[in-house]
Amino acid sequence: METIEIGRSGLSASRIGLGTWAIGGWQWGGTDEARSIATIRGAIERGVTLIDTAPIYGFGTSEEIVGKALAESGLRDRVVIATKAGLDWSGDGVVCDSRPGRLRSELEDSLRRLRTDVIDLYQIHWPDLETPFEETAETLEAFRAEGKIRAIGVSNFSPDQMDAFRKAARLDTVQPPYNLFEREMEADVLPYAASTGLTLLTYGALCRGLLSGKVSKQRVFEGDDLRQSDPKFQPGRVEAYLDAVDRLDALARERFGKSVLSLAVRWVLDQGPTIALWGARRPDQLDPIADVDGWSLDEETKTEIDRILSETVPEPLAPDFMAPPETRGA
Repeated sequence: METIEIGRSGLSASRIGLGTWAIGGWQWGGTDEARSIATIRGAIERGVTLIDTAPIYGFGTSEEIVGKALAESGLRDRVVIATKAGLDWSGDGVVCDSRPGRLRSELEDSLRRLRTDVIDLYQIHWPDLETPFEETAETLEAFRAEGKIRAIGVSNFSPDQMDAFRKAARLDTVQPPYNLFEREMEADVLPYAASTGLTLLTYGALCRGLLSGKVSKQRVFEGDDLRQSDPKFQPGRVEAYLDAVDRLDALARERFGKSVLSLAVRWVLDQGPTIALWGARRPDQLDPIADVDGWSLDEETKTEIDRILSETVPEPLAPDFMAPPETRGA
């Protein structure tokens, strides 16, 4: 599998990483531990060497499953563990909190759940607008000096916020949403990462399953599945997105003999210094990984993709619905 250097950390990883939000169960209709462990091990068997998780994914459940899967099979040394901090769910909802004391507590909890003595990539999940970014950066830099983390990243940060953060710590990665339908970061975060040597861990490569080719107009999402509140999946909107998926699938099969899923992930990898996070809940959902590696999209195909998108989804929706409140008092 293709690999990439992670910023200036000295770490390298596969360009496809396993995203474990769904494995945590929260907002994805629950979890199955045995199946999740098999998925993690299956990803490593397929060449994936980066696993991205977070405490908020199932309120610790995802980290615990990742830790168990790696520890009980002796796989810890074969992967880069990326996790996050800075979200507090102890009240009525989820709020951003990157104050030093909170981060210290989260770090120790994550180390315990992940059954490791060092986290390879530690990321601030969302910007906390009530805590100076330099203060947050200094805290993470202290963790690195202590040997408890190896690299530092941020998620969902703007270039201005990253500039402030980088005054007090070396930043190695940024994690924005990025896929064929959600391209807002091309205007600022993508060129910023390219100019500053940051590696992009892009989440949502398949746009919460839309680009998997498996979602139909009749699909019903139950329980706490976040797609019930995702504007892209609502009647009157989802039809346009699924039309785009059908046309992109036809293009992928005609030109490359591949599916829309492979086209969508390959497109992300071809945009710059990117890692595409591939969310999966079952081992078989990882089978198409082999179809993504070792080829690239030509410029003619990229132009045709843009034409299809402009005709089917001329006013794409940003994933703003996933953002937590900007302040703790909100």
